[in-house]
Formats: sequence, structure tokens, C-alpha cells
Amino acid sequence: MLQPSQRGLALPPSPYRRLTPYAEAARQRGLTVHPLNIGQPDIETPPAMLAAVQQADIRVLEYGPTAGTLSYRRKLADYYQRLGLSVTYEDVIVTTGGSESISFALLACLNPGDEFIVPEPFYGPYTAFAVSTGTHVVPVASHLEQDFALPPIEEFERKITPRTKAILICSPNNPTGYVYSRQELEQLKDLCLRHNLYLLSDEAYREFCYDGEFTSALHLEGVDEHVVLIDTISKRYSACGARIGALVTKNKSLRDVVFKLAQLRVCPPGLGQLLAEAAADLPEDYFDHTKAEYQARRDLMVRRLRAMPGVRCPLPRGAFYVLCHLPVDDAERFAQWLLEEFQHNGQTLMVSPAAGFYATSILGRQQMRMAYVVNQDVINKAMDCLEVALQQYPGREE
Repeated sequence: MLQPSQRGLALPPSPYRRLTPYAEAARQRGLTVHPLNIGQPDIETPPAMLAAVQQADIRVLEYGPTAGTLSYRRKLADYYQRLGLSVTYEDVIVTTGGSESISFALLACLNPGDEFIVPEPFYGPYTAFAVSTGTHVVPVASHLEQDFALPPIEEFERKITPRTKAILICSPNNPTGYVYSRQELEQLKDLCLRHNLYLLSDEAYREFCYDGEFTSALHLEGVDEHVVLIDTISKRYSACGARIGALVTKNKSLRDVVFKLAQLRVCPPGLGQLLAEAAADLPEDYFDHTKAEYQARRDLMVRRLRAMPGVRCPLPRGAFYVLCHLPVDDAERFAQWLLEEFQHNGQTLMVSPAAGFYATSILGRQQMRMAYVVNQDVINKAMDCLEVALQQYPGREE
């Protein structure tokens, strides 16, 4: 009997999509399911971006350049320069979403069997990307009690082996919302220089920092050959379906390898690049309203959560996720119970159990990630449901 590959079988399920069949079943029973499980913003994609595609005079949708169109790469470089990053269009390879950028980074920087260190909890698919590229995640635990700050640098150093080739960070962080400070990034820079490691920096949420300044890995001095920036337009412009990301590095030899990887998929999406290029022309104050709205949603969700007995919730300083501790025996069991057995006024909610964001199996069992990407009315209704659910859940722990 034919069998799928071991690599395919080893791929973990998505931590934020695994419960989708239960949510669909709940909807079929007539319940309203409030989706706090996934980072799909409800803020409208800017009309100018959609118009760029709708009004394009295209007779043949042909292959584009492997690295992305020159006009978009130039505009993207201008965008980075406005952020204080010394990036030229030659440093940019446009990718099919941030996901392809992550995959390219691992394939270009690591050999099969090599390791990369990641502070946990981390974006769940990092584990799947490791499996698919034949590499290994080595976690270093951060803790809710410290607001998920960067673990002590000595803990990273203890994890380094001859197989270690990179450190991967995400700031602002998914799933914790933590934003790494300049001082923390300088510590990582020094570590990468001492041990000759790549620093892979996932910066998908850079526009959404609510308390303090954002520092990019490319703001650091003297480490250009080590830094690989992973980027996407999905979150900052509510354009998740465009599938446009970027890999940015000043390391020319590494960039040449990424270009060869990019040739395998020929070119990034042409219509998506038209949309993304229009985004680069949006006024600089575009993010003011969006950022203020997300901050108001964050403040509402955190306030409601902190008012619930037994819930512990750090204040996320960026992105649009809350990772909190719940007084339950098992967050995965609780999340499924919400969809299978619970309802409040014909409503329930869908959340992401945090264990799927950890590589260490004993961690995150009483933690939950929730995305404040829905409007404040929906957040209030979802929090009403959660408050009642925590009182009724048979596995509640004090």
C-alpha cells in the first residue's frame, strides 16, 4: 500500500485552524461563532489597492521577474528607507506571502539537519516549516510572568551546538504581542556575531506597536551579513489574500541563493504586486486610524480578560493578539468544549489553544491566544461568552 512521505506525516496541524470543523458544526446548529482564533483583520483593504487591480489594462497576464517587478521593488525599498533602513531594491526579493519568505530563509541559511533557535511561544507554522525544510526548531522558553520578554541571552548560548545556524525572532510577536527592545536586539546581535549565526527577523506586524518604538533587525549596525528580514503586506494593509511578502538581506551571496530558490516557482503573483505597489503609494498617515483602532480593541479585550477571576493576561505591546492564562484544566479541551457543548444566548467563540505555539510539550496547556481583529462590539460579545463559559466549564481550576 502506498504511503505518504514521513515528512508529510510529521507536519503538525495548524494551531489556529485545527478546530475549524467544530466551528462549522456549531454554525450548522445555528450558533453564532465569534472568530478570535486567527489573525484575519476585519478592517477594509484600502480601496486604492483594489482599484489598482480592477483598473489594470492587462491583455495577457504573463510571467513576471523572478525577484518581483522592478517598480514594486523600488517602491518597497523606498518604504523601508522611510523607516530608517538602508535598503535598496537590489536587497529585496518579493515572495508569495510571508510564508514563502520563511521557507526561503530556512532553505538558504540552513542545511538539512541544522538547527535554529526560537523563543517560545512562537508562530505555530515555524515548526511545520522546519519539518518541510529538514531543519530543527530549538526552543528557548519565555514566560507569561515576564510578559514574554526575551529570555536571558545565556539561555540562548546554552542551546548552541555545532548544528546551530540561526536565531529566528518575530517582533512584534505572534502570538504574544511582545515587542523586542533595542537592547534585547543588541544582545541577539552580539550573540550572532560571536557564534557566526544568521538572525532571521519576522517583522510582519511592525506598523502595530502601541507602547514605544519599533526596532528592526536591520536597524542594528555591523550585522548586515547576518540579518534576513521576513516581511509581508498581509497584516499591515488587511491584504492577506494578496499573498505578497518579501525577503530582504544585504548579504549578496545569500540573496543569490534565494533568487535560485525563487526561480523554482518562477515569479510572485502579478496581480498581488499591482495591489502591493498601490499600497506603497498610500499616505504616511494611513496607519494612524488603523493603529488607533487596534489599540482600542486591545485595551478593551485586556480589560475584560483581567476582570475575569483566575485569568492572567499580560498587556501585548504590538501586533493584534493576546496570550493569556485561563483557570482551566486543559485549554485545548476547553476550546473544543466551547464549540461542542457551550452556548450563551445562541453564541460562542473560537480561540487558539496556546500549546500549538510551543515546541516544549508541557508548556502552554492552560494558555489561549485570541486575536482582536474583530470590532469592539464583537469583542464584547465574545468576552461575555468567555466569562460565562469559564463559570460553567466542568474542568475549571481555581
